[in-house]
Amino acid sequence: MAGKLGIIALESARNAGEIIDKIISKWRGGEHFLVPCDCPRFGSGEGKGLIKESVRDRDLYILVDVCNPSITYTMDGEKNRMSPDDHYQDLKRVIAAANGKAGRITVVMPFLYESRQHRRILRESMDCALMLRELENMGVHDIITFDAHDPRVQNAIPLNGFENVSPSLQFTQRLLGEYADLQIDSEHMMFISPDEGATQRVVFMASLFGVNIGMFYKRRDYARVVNGMNPIVAHDFCGEAVDGKDVIVIDDMISSGGSIIETACQLKNMGAKRVFIFATFGLFTNGFARFDEAFDKGLFDRIFTTNLIHQKPDLLEKRWYCSVDMNRYVAAIIDTLNRGNGLQEIIRPASRIKELVQIYKSSR
Repeated sequence: MAGKLGIIALESARNAGEIIDKIISKWRGGEHFLVPCDCPRFGSGEGKGLIKESVRDRDLYILVDVCNPSITYTMDGEKNRMSPDDHYQDLKRVIAAANGKAGRITVVMPFLYESRQHRRILRESMDCALMLRELENMGVHDIITFDAHDPRVQNAIPLNGFENVSPSLQFTQRLLGEYADLQIDSEHMMFISPDEGATQRVVFMASLFGVNIGMFYKRRDYARVVNGMNPIVAHDFCGEAVDGKDVIVIDDMISSGGSIIETACQLKNMGAKRVFIFATFGLFTNGFARFDEAFDKGLFDRIFTTNLIHQKPDLLEKRWYCSVDMNRYVAAIIDTLNRGNGLQEIIRPASRIKELVQIYKSSR
């Protein structure tokens, strides 16, 4: 083993941390590894990080959910919701509180902070790369994230560990477990990329399912900027006919939902039988009204997202929503790394997905 295991779950990931600790505890004979911590705030809004037991020489895994807006703090007598910046600052406070005593520090950050801005176009900040360099300078040895918007950002820290994990196996398990009437062949199923950035994810899944792919290309108005982005003018489709097929749209996140609903609408207009949507992170930043309306119109059949980030309570009640549980998978990654073993078989699940698909097809 690399050292005695210690798991620190910031408040943003407290529930997940407790579940992961229980899972690993069962695997290891009942011992628990959760290290209590706190990040209290002064009335001015300033904060500090507290680790409430010794972490000397321990192999620390620090869990943080930078996309959890449900946590508040008081500043100047007013309630403020925690932003990604606030969560990241608390992460640094806890790392600093370890005070160089931990043997190794691994940060488990499912949604990579500021990763949506992954390349420089104008005179703009590159916050994700700066964050990675900052954590490296603070003594973090490894970073574990999921489905990074552009994994090439790891080039900012080429000498440090950076694991970009795909939840494709868990999505496959959930889909095949929910639906018993899928016909997995090129005549009845396709995987769809909503834009050119998601093509690699789609190619990977389609190759394992043995079906074809299609891709939408976003035409943007680069003469205007709205809410920090160039607005989308149209979605153009490249690929064979989707008429009468079940289509699975794959993306890394759903934010406001405009693009994914437009994609689903076009697929339905093109004759798709059913539209399933896979997104690692369900942010739903503009609420659920747009999705409720689209579902009632029959534009899509189900949306699958993981519980790697905070899930709004109302989301779990939606008829169109299906949650993909990732806690056991994260526990397996932490347990494997702490034992000094390689992650290849865990985070490269191609053979397991193929096996699942074959079992499903043979059982029909």
